[in-house]
Amino acid sequence: MRAKYMKVDAKCPDQDAIALGGKLLREGRLVAFPTETVYGLGGNALDAGASEKIYAAKGRPSDNPLIVHIARMEDLYPIAAEIPENALVLAKSYWPGPLTMIFPKTDLVPLQTTGGLESVAVRFPSDPVAQALIIAAGGYVAAPSANTSGRPSPTTAQHVMEDLGERIDLILDSGPVGIGLESTIVDFTQEIPAVLRPGFISLEMLTQILGEVKMDPGLLKDDPDVRPKAPGMKYRHYAPKASLKIVEGRETDVVRWINEQAEQAGAEGKKVGILAASESADAYDFGEVICVGSRSEEEEIARHLYDALRRFDSLGVDLIYSEAFDTPRMGTAIMNRLLKAAGHHCIRV
Repeated sequence: MRAKYMKVDAKCPDQDAIALGGKLLREGRLVAFPTETVYGLGGNALDAGASEKIYAAKGRPSDNPLIVHIARMEDLYPIAAEIPENALVLAKSYWPGPLTMIFPKTDLVPLQTTGGLESVAVRFPSDPVAQALIIAAGGYVAAPSANTSGRPSPTTAQHVMEDLGERIDLILDSGPVGIGLESTIVDFTQEIPAVLRPGFISLEMLTQILGEVKMDPGLLKDDPDVRPKAPGMKYRHYAPKASLKIVEGRETDVVRWINEQAEQAGAEGKKVGILAASESADAYDFGEVICVGSRSEEEEIARHLYDALRRFDSLGVDLIYSEAFDTPRMGTAIMNRLLKAAGHHCIRV
C-alpha cells in the first residue's frame, strides 16, 4: 500500500483533503499531517485499535505514550479527569501552540493510547491544517511524530514519505513546518508542574506564568529504567544512521579537535559529517559540513536540525561530529534532541 499524497494550502486548507483525512481517521486508519512543530502521524485517539496501528507503523514501543491532539478548548474536559487552575492559566497563554500538558485521564481514553498510563498528554496545535483535520476526525487525534521510531522527526512531508509511505493511508503536505522541534511537555499530575520534554516554550517562559516549575530527573540523565511518562523520555530518538558525537568546549578548541578527528577518519577511508553553526562552518577543512544556522538565530537552528541529520543519511557518512548549541532560550530543547540522537555521547575538549 502506498500512501495517498495531497498538497494542502496552510492558509486555506482544501476541504476535500480535510474531509478525506477526517473520514479515514474516523474509520480507524492513519493520516500524516503538518503541525507547527513537526509532522504528526494521526489516528483516532479514542480507538484502541487505531493507536495500536500507530505503534505498529512506527515500530514504536507500546509503553511510549501518544499525545492526544484537540482543536477546541471544550474538548479537553471529556478526556482529562482533573485540570488544575494553573494549567488553564497556562493554556490561555500558549494554546493553541507548541505546548503539551499531562493530566489524569478519564475512561474515554484507552490505555493503548496512553502507553498503559492513567494519565493523558494533550496538545492544541495552532496549525490550521491540523485544527481542521482534528475537527473533521471527531475532535481527538493521537499523533506522535510521523517517522520511523528512533529516526529524526519529520519537518517536511517528504520526510514522512521516506519513512512511512508504505505503511499509512494519507499524507497531507502543507510545506516545511515552522518550529522544527516537538512541543514542550508539562506534567500537571504532580504537585509541582514538571517539564518532561523541553521545547519552543522554555522553562523561563513557564515559570513566568506558573511560578515554580521543575525539570523531570529523566531529562537530566540517560536512565534505561525510567518509564516514559511522555514521548522521548526513555528511548533513543531523533538518531541518524551514522554514529553521532557532540563536542563541547571553546569554539576554537572544538573546531581544532573535530578537524583532527575528521582528517584522521578520512585517512582511514571513513566519511565524516560535521554539524556546525554558521559562525564556525567555514573553519572545517575536512568532511561533509552542514550548517544549521547562526547561534544568534535559535529558531533557525531548531528548524533545520532534523533535516540536517537526515541529510547526513543521504550523504552516506560513517560518523558525525556535532558542535554543542547551548543557546540562551532554545538551547535546552536543541541539546535535548541532540543528546538523544547521540545516545548521550558527549565529548568535552
